[in-house]
Amino acid sequence: MHLFSAKIFFLIAAANGLLAVCLGAFGSHGLRDKLPENLMQAWTTAVSYHFYHLLAVFAVGLLLQQGLHSRFIQSAGYVFSLGLVLFCGSLYLLALGGPRWLGPITPLGGLCFIAGWALLFIGILKWKQ
Repeated sequence: MHLFSAKIFFLIAAANGLLAVCLGAFGSHGLRDKLPENLMQAWTTAVSYHFYHLLAVFAVGLLLQQGLHSRFIQSAGYVFSLGLVLFCGSLYLLALGGPRWLGPITPLGGLCFIAGWALLFIGILKWKQ
């Protein structure tokens, strides 16, 4: 069961790695001269946070694979993944002219990232070696 959980997080991280590289390249080569500076900055922020947090999801997979079986660690992986969708996804869509109601979604994604790091901290803190 725990290896299945680790595999899920490895797959989520790998898929997001592929997506982040593609979206980063698209932003650099396809959008650089087409978006105003503020929207290009939003795109760049989304790509940066996308990379940081896909690595966090990968780390969760590694921790689970190495025997750190904790509901806090597993929850961190899911919350990081939700943050990727809400934070990065909303910024990507806003930069491409998505509806303005997406604006309030971005901070919810940021809260997911904060919660993910807190859950990871608690899970490691409670780790009994």
